[in-house]
Amino acid sequence: MQIPNDPFILFSYLNTQLRDSGMTLEAFCAEHELDAAALTEKLAQAGFRYDAEQRRFR
Repeated sequence: MQIPNDPFILFSYLNTQLRDSGMTLEAFCAEHELDAAALTEKLAQAGFRYDAEQRRFR
């Protein structure tokens, strides 16, 4: 699966996907063969944190 490289676009993309699918980040990444830790780290470097309870990055 091709995902956006820019962290701000990635932030928006992932939040939209998580909201629309109702999945957790881990489930979404497993289904699409993505590395959840790498995505979380990339977004953390841009100042975003994953809120597991809300199932979104903030």
